[in-house]
Amino acid sequence: MTVKVGVGVIIANPQGQILLGKRCGSHAPFWSIPGGHLEEGETFEQAAIREVEEETGLIVAEPRLIGVTNNLGTWIDEGVHNVSMIMVATYIRGEPQLREPEKCEQWRWCNPQRMPEPCFEACRNGVQLWLNGEFYHSPITK
Repeated sequence: MTVKVGVGVIIANPQGQILLGKRCGSHAPFWSIPGGHLEEGETFEQAAIREVEEETGLIVAEPRLIGVTNNLGTWIDEGVHNVSMIMVATYIRGEPQLREPEKCEQWRWCNPQRMPEPCFEACRNGVQLWLNGEFYHSPITK
């Protein structure tokens, strides 16, 4: 088995809402922040900017690493082990678009304190780290 490294990007609008997408391809029917797997030779920052633009059409800048999640619940449930670098990026411009409709059926600005369910493990954990000002916490296993 290979452990995959991904990025998840928290984008907040001026009202303090974060962008979440409802997945319809892999990870369906979960809600999640934009993101995806790191490509070879790519920095976390490059992956964050690329994934946000590919998935939503939004232009973001200055992504910075704010946390790491070790997604053991997904490994237990699906046999897929991902480690996610949680990034926060500055929202520059654009309206969310369905750029990859085979992967995501809608984008919505949501209150980070009351996210829709079901929420993807890496997203839920990453947003909690961001809200609590934490970098990492040990995952709870079943």
